[in-house]
Amino acid sequence: MKVSTLRYEGSLQSTAVHESSGVLIRSDAPVDNQGLGQNFSPTDLCATALGTCMFTIMGIKAREKGWKLEGMRADVHKTMAADPRRITAIRIDIHMPMGSWTQESRQILERAAKTCPVALSLHPDIEQELNLLWTD
Repeated sequence: MKVSTLRYEGSLQSTAVHESSGVLIRSDAPVDNQGLGQNFSPTDLCATALGTCMFTIMGIKAREKGWKLEGMRADVHKTMAADPRRITAIRIDIHMPMGSWTQESRQILERAAKTCPVALSLHPDIEQELNLLWTD
């Protein structure tokens, strides 16, 4: 299944067009790797994909349970290594919206996040840290 069409624009910048929606994403090499740093780097997109995938699977579970996640937000942190250049760790800090979260609901949402398709697809050498920050 074709998901996107990529185009190299020069100067270490690329565009990707999503096949079904036409949405465009621009990427750029980071400043510390000869780029201009004007857009997400490919590794930024990878780390960000982990967070958005967690949101998606948590949202599906919340919809099934009748829970509201509107206002949920996350901070994505990425750690890189130099030789070879690669992602070594991704930390996702998810700030949960106000709610009457029980221990069971918290565990269900955490399990959903940790078993999202991107989390299960990343190489096991990439450390994944998830912090769900509950507002009571």
